[in-house]
Amino acid sequence: MSLDPPTYILSLQNNIRARPISWEGAVRAKTITDADLKKIKSIDKVRKEQRKQTIEGDIDSFCSLLLGSPGSPSIFEAAAKRPDIIQYMLVLTGDIIDDIPSFTATLAKHPAPFQPFLPLLKASTNPEDALPLLTSAVLASLLGYALTLPSKDSTQIDEALPKLYSYLSALAKSSDAGLQDIAVQEYSAVLRTKKSREIFWKQREETLNPLVDILRAAAGAGKDTDSTLWSGGASVRSAPEGGLAGGVGLQLLYHVLLVIWQLSFEGTLVGDGLHDEHDIIILYVQLLRLSPKEKTTRLLLSTLRNLLSSNQRNLLPAAVLARLPALLTNIQGRHLSDPDAVEDLKSLIDMLDEYTKTQTTFDEYAAELHSGHLRWSPPHRNPTFWAENARRILEENKGELPRKLAEILSKGWESDKQVLAIGCNDVACLVKEVPEKRAMLEKLGLKDRVMELMQEADETVRWESLRAVGEWLRYSFESK
Repeated sequence: MSLDPPTYILSLQNNIRARPISWEGAVRAKTITDADLKKIKSIDKVRKEQRKQTIEGDIDSFCSLLLGSPGSPSIFEAAAKRPDIIQYMLVLTGDIIDDIPSFTATLAKHPAPFQPFLPLLKASTNPEDALPLLTSAVLASLLGYALTLPSKDSTQIDEALPKLYSYLSALAKSSDAGLQDIAVQEYSAVLRTKKSREIFWKQREETLNPLVDILRAAAGAGKDTDSTLWSGGASVRSAPEGGLAGGVGLQLLYHVLLVIWQLSFEGTLVGDGLHDEHDIIILYVQLLRLSPKEKTTRLLLSTLRNLLSSNQRNLLPAAVLARLPALLTNIQGRHLSDPDAVEDLKSLIDMLDEYTKTQTTFDEYAAELHSGHLRWSPPHRNPTFWAENARRILEENKGELPRKLAEILSKGWESDKQVLAIGCNDVACLVKEVPEKRAMLEKLGLKDRVMELMQEADETVRWESLRAVGEWLRYSFESK
């Protein structure tokens, strides 16, 4: 999938193309050779077809100019003290890579195709400077091509790709949407193969996390805030014109979704991590609810299909808990026009229908605990559910569920205090139905925790914690 170059980069490249360069002065200073200058002038400021014919007529010589050869440094190394020449040659190299695939293949097969460019990524302490920005654009294009070539030796890619990812991650963390868009578009240019996606995932703390922050902002949730997502509280009507919540523009949103979609083709590798580290299903359900255009809906549906189909055991329960089935039914009524989106929608509906047919109320409750977030779903207030399932909750998988409940209650939930209230409700119900297991719950720290929560400022938390402590005391007195 080809994207238009970011406006910021285009403007920078056009500005550099228009600058005069003192080439003869560079030759006199022995910065470049006369032979180098003749090659440059033969392809600079000429028609594309003429440039193509000139390069293809002497392809190895031009490859040596840009990447160097034994005994002859590349133009980027030779002109190291002339940033104006380096910037100009980076723009020219980018044009050649885009326009002459046969030459790009020759560059990619060079013994060290990325070596002249990697030092330029660190040429400035400011990642927003022109030199590293132009370098990253060339590297992304060259790496994107090299990754698709069959090769027994991937040493050069293994060295270059993590360095490009690290540089782009600094742009993605910027508050400037233009720089963020450069990062995600260049990520997208290289995320075309299994290898590049695996390296991206390995570096996910720096590569992926800033992109998820952008998506959370678009969904109307802060960096560490789950309440808006779980309540479905954000509204497309509250978003600024031309974008979503958090000032996220539609173009940036689309490009970030495109990167996550590309990553989702390694669903088996990334699915559980996306769920555990980012609550990706609930986030995508909220984004799907707010999606302003069919092209963003298409990417959201396709990504969900990739992730759910390859991680059914853990992600299907999360999808049901996030009320995805009801949302898909609503989307079905919109009559999507894109055939791929229609197919993905049908596949998701069928997958979730098949799953929900076999689920019990116990499965629903267990899935909610495993999601790490509680809401007032039907089981919590249902006395019959607790009478029938409390013992199973405590004993299944050697007490896995009460351990998960203790883990949830151990957090502060500053932005969503109802989670603490629900957790206290569940502790009260467990103690009431299976009082002989109180010691097990105490060992998990649940008694001390609900007693602490009696001091909470939130009235509902205080009430539910008081009820839990009351159940504990009731059985303590009755057992004496």
